[in-house]
Amino acid sequence: MAIYVLKRLLALVPTLFIMSVIVFIIIYLIPGDPARVMLGDGADEATIQQVREQMGLNQPVLPQYINWISGALQGNFGESYFLGKSVMAAIGEHAGPTFSLAVLALLLSLCTAIPLGIAAAKHQGGLADKLLTAFSLLGMAIPGFLLSLFLVLLFAVKLKWLPVSGYASLQDGVWSYLKHLILPAVSLSPLMGAIIARMVRSSMLEVMNQSYVKTARAKGVSEHRVIYKHVLRNALIPIITVTGGAFGTLLAGAAVIETVFNIPGLGQLLVHSVARRDYAVIQGIVLFIAFLYVAVNLIVDLLYVVADPRVRLE
Repeated sequence: MAIYVLKRLLALVPTLFIMSVIVFIIIYLIPGDPARVMLGDGADEATIQQVREQMGLNQPVLPQYINWISGALQGNFGESYFLGKSVMAAIGEHAGPTFSLAVLALLLSLCTAIPLGIAAAKHQGGLADKLLTAFSLLGMAIPGFLLSLFLVLLFAVKLKWLPVSGYASLQDGVWSYLKHLILPAVSLSPLMGAIIARMVRSSMLEVMNQSYVKTARAKGVSEHRVIYKHVLRNALIPIITVTGGAFGTLLAGAAVIETVFNIPGLGQLLVHSVARRDYAVIQGIVLFIAFLYVAVNLIVDLLYVVADPRVRLE
């Protein structure tokens, strides 16, 4: 196990290197001058050139990349001239709301998807299976931002049960913390819930056709025990894979929902940074999310062993 983890950690190095090159090139090609945006249209050319010199924007592309990546390897993604603080400090301040939103949305997706998927697999072609199909189609068809507007109109404006927007930390109380996250999480969860539910159904149906499941039923094992001990447990590998990918997608895809609900997370910070051409923050956030993606994939690989002892990582 330790050798496998070490190998995977070493494998992250070229992956992150390639990602850093792609991120830097894409950001470099974005039109607009951050120095001119920061100073405004009324600034004279001499002042703009001075700020460009301070930001290192007058250097060729390769020296800019080398300076940036050497700092990133030391945990220094540069300074945000718009925020007046380091990029790492900005990421640290905004990561909490994004993680909270992604975790709650994933929990809601799993709480909905797993029971629906199990019921659909047990009653293939029946009412539960048709409900799952309808749920999947709706979950994948309705955009998150559109669903969020309907939820705000109903639960915040009409019924006044929940706040329209904003974010509260755990220090403000558990209920206040959850109250501000419920609507954004519900807006994010249907798409991932639909994908996970269909994976649960298809994985369980594949396992149900295996000979050991038929043997267990022939021996008189209760249906509940067959479903949860023999079928679901042996169908966990693809479910874990999809769940890990869903969590990474939720982390990266929360920008629109955070903007709609005015949640000060990484997504909102990224949107604002793109608008003001804050290159350092954009590069730092994208590389940070890329690292989270590969870290989640590593955790998923390790969970394979827990879910199925027959898996040997080495």
